[in-house]
Amino acid sequence: MAKLNVATDNAADVCVWSCLKQEAAAYATKEVSLSSLLHATILDQADLGGALVNHLSEKLTTADFSTLKMRQVLSEAIQIDPKIVEYAAKDLLAVKERDPACTSYLQAFLYFKGFMAIQTHRCAHALYGAGRDLVAFHLQNRSSELFGVDINPAAVVGYGVMLDHATGFVMGETARIGNDCSILQGVTLGGTGKADEDRHPKIGDRVLLGAGACVLGNIMIGDGAKIAAGSVVLKPVPANCTAAGVPAKLVGDCCDNPAASMDQTLGDS
Repeated sequence: MAKLNVATDNAADVCVWSCLKQEAAAYATKEVSLSSLLHATILDQADLGGALVNHLSEKLTTADFSTLKMRQVLSEAIQIDPKIVEYAAKDLLAVKERDPACTSYLQAFLYFKGFMAIQTHRCAHALYGAGRDLVAFHLQNRSSELFGVDINPAAVVGYGVMLDHATGFVMGETARIGNDCSILQGVTLGGTGKADEDRHPKIGDRVLLGAGACVLGNIMIGDGAKIAAGSVVLKPVPANCTAAGVPAKLVGDCCDNPAASMDQTLGDS
């Protein structure tokens, strides 16, 4: 398979790419049945961008949208926004650091659907911003079908985001997620009506959104806030506060970076 070269000249992905190749090389020898996959997806690629394009294109292809066409579209998305690759590296770092079930960068890159859904969205968002809305919605649809994640292409997602388990995550058109956030399964960032103006939540940096949480309306969740599992948030949450309940109420303070601690209890850590 031909190499894909979509280098971005960003230094942020160098460490992750080096580790990813080392892990792939080790497993190609250890697990011979996966050797062809590892070579085609990672070891035969020139850089992290090429590996990302190759891997996602194989996942997202359909009978009507060939793998070759999908590679071209995803490569064009990275050319539009080279930060896609840099942010993908930061997402992988986040998953490896925060998820105790993650044993390697390779595991997250190949098999964590939350990681793949976020990268698919980044490509869709770049294409949407370039006026290619229909192909962006195609990527949204495929991501929903494959990964159980539905993110409108217009929505904005920062870097260092871990979408843990991912199933059932929904993010509306005018929603925003800041940097270094952790989000569990079943989270909804939704609107509260049919108005077409700015109507979705704005999530700050280092926020932890617990499993099944619903944040509704054009409200701000401050930096370092924690939203407890199963909560329904209808009002803004200040920075470094914990909100819980239906409807959610402020129940105390939390640490500066709950997204990193991944503590979904009501404690401070």
